[in-house]
Amino acid sequence: MVFLGGQVLPGNVGRAILGPFADQRAVDALNHTLGVDRPLLTQYATWIWNFIRGDMGTSYIFRSPVAPFVIDALGNSMKLAAVAFVLVVPIGILGGVIAALNLNRPLDRIISLGGLSVTVLPEFVTGIILILIFGVWLRWLPISAAWPKNAGFFTQLYYLILPSVPLFLVLFGYIARMARSGMIEALDSDYTRTAVLKGLPWRTVIWRHVLRNALLPTITVIATQTGYLIGGLVVIETLFRYQGIGSLIFTAARGKDFPMLESGILTIGIVYAVATLIADFLYSVLNPRIRLGSDQ
Repeated sequence: MVFLGGQVLPGNVGRAILGPFADQRAVDALNHTLGVDRPLLTQYATWIWNFIRGDMGTSYIFRSPVAPFVIDALGNSMKLAAVAFVLVVPIGILGGVIAALNLNRPLDRIISLGGLSVTVLPEFVTGIILILIFGVWLRWLPISAAWPKNAGFFTQLYYLILPSVPLFLVLFGYIARMARSGMIEALDSDYTRTAVLKGLPWRTVIWRHVLRNALLPTITVIATQTGYLIGGLVVIETLFRYQGIGSLIFTAARGKDFPMLESGILTIGIVYAVATLIADFLYSVLNPRIRLGSDQ
């Protein structure tokens, strides 16, 4: 699907590289050199075989191996994802817990309605608003996520704060809603009522019995959103001029750089698969019913 999706993009590879005024013979010669004039099945088989062997191919645009570009871009995206992850996961879970403990009260409605409202706003809308407020008017944060060369940890963190906020706003509603639903179900369970009837302090009931079971469904949501944080940041990385894998894929698609495009998207697919696998493993470890059932 990735390969065929790249093939249906409009334009010509040789023409995109050499420019609109290049001689057609030079364009045809470059296409032949790159191998893009070969049959699609031949191109696909060659690409898959090389990728399995660890060879991502050579970039049409940069005329150098694709792997270093993908690795560097993936590392940058993981930095941005980590900042957004540290912000949204604890705050989202806390918001869901507070909403569940104040079910059908004004605080519950504020958190639920506010979380869903910011979730439906596209990242480019909130990103532009944040750039105008904090970058242009107040000048508290840089409007670009491209930090200076040899910047230290805190300098990089300073440049990543603003682009991580739109991601926080998008994901907060999902995580808070799942945490709220899990808390409501756990609070209405038999083991919670039993713990209360035993006379345990309410804080102990919440911490030892409710949270441990309520947050299990949230793990899967967090894992899938982690894959999105790493691979679905095309808009944010383009808006903030950040050299992540989303921005790399956008550049490759615009330039018909098939090896870069296909390797980048396939790498994101691997990230999603690994994140989901980790979520399933953690769910089975933390949920004794699934773990004991699988042993039997």
